[in-house]
Amino acid sequence: MTKQRYSGFSLLEVMIALVIFSVGILGMAGLLMLSVRTNHSAYLRSQAGFLAQGMADRMRLNMPALWADSYNLAYPVTGTVPGCTAASPCTIGQIVTRDSVVWSNSLSQLLPAPTAQIGCALNAGALTPTAAEIVDRAPFNGLCTVTITWSEASLNRDTPANLQTFAWVFQP
Repeated sequence: MTKQRYSGFSLLEVMIALVIFSVGILGMAGLLMLSVRTNHSAYLRSQAGFLAQGMADRMRLNMPALWADSYNLAYPVTGTVPGCTAASPCTIGQIVTRDSVVWSNSLSQLLPAPTAQIGCALNAGALTPTAAEIVDRAPFNGLCTVTITWSEASLNRDTPANLQTFAWVFQP
């Protein structure tokens, strides 16, 4: 009677290899989840930057309202967009209302639970131009600050969503 030798993997070796492979796959899945969250965070920061730049451009186009501190508001704002036409163009105040409502709607569409604050102040010692100079679009001699805050899911599962802030100081 001859003794046969079986060659190959035993069930124990297969189970150990399966456990090691499973741990590796779980690690990769966790890394993928972290990557998706941080990518979304970067997306929201980019949107906040684009929104701030868009409002700065709107403010630069309406210099008389900027001099009158009409853009110094807390957002979101409510209201309706004025129905201006070529026959009946918008007044300076209606342009501010349109800019504020449209920008507020954009904030709500692109960021989760957003709030924003815009504040402009003249530089120390700056002279206020005359009404005629303002109408001629005298440059604003001061700084404006746009601060946008939104709620973002935390990377730590044990903590609730945290607030993120984008603040930008610019001269219109």
